[in-house]
Amino acid sequence: MPVYALGDLEPDIHPDAYVHPDAVVIGNVTIGAEATVWPTAVLRGDDGRIEVGPRTSIQDGSIIHCTPHQPTIIGAEVTVGHNVHIEGATIGDNALISSGSVVLNGSTVGAGAVVAAGAVVSPNAQIPPRTMALGVPARVREGYEVPGGAFDYAVQSYIRRGKRFRAELRRLGD
Repeated sequence: MPVYALGDLEPDIHPDAYVHPDAVVIGNVTIGAEATVWPTAVLRGDDGRIEVGPRTSIQDGSIIHCTPHQPTIIGAEVTVGHNVHIEGATIGDNALISSGSVVLNGSTVGAGAVVAAGAVVSPNAQIPPRTMALGVPARVREGYEVPGGAFDYAVQSYIRRGKRFRAELRRLGD
């Protein structure tokens, strides 16, 4: 797997995490226990730090970056969908950042919240816990509360997949 130090900045990947061989992890990046990072995801901690909490899934094609003044902190048991871009933001535990969405600098997505597919969370926006944000720019859907435990199945599914891939993935050809 392409894991790179950048000067003195070295990734810290928990031994129980799974990082796919085609994902890229660079610099000041911490990945927690049972977290998974899938093909073509890029976590680039060059200007600041990136933290991925335990049991969090960073899915295929996602880009996670940071700034010198705004780290990217992704909590525990977060599902980051395919082709997501998160930069200099904080994502609370048990959140869902749906496929194709963008979460920009200085923004916060509360615990258990959902950023809907294709939504763009503007810089410095605050998405409260257990709410759903939709659209461009993302707006909170009034009167809707995300049920507690709504993403438990997805979290467990990606933990199982990480274990399976660690045990069974093998490259063919070359």
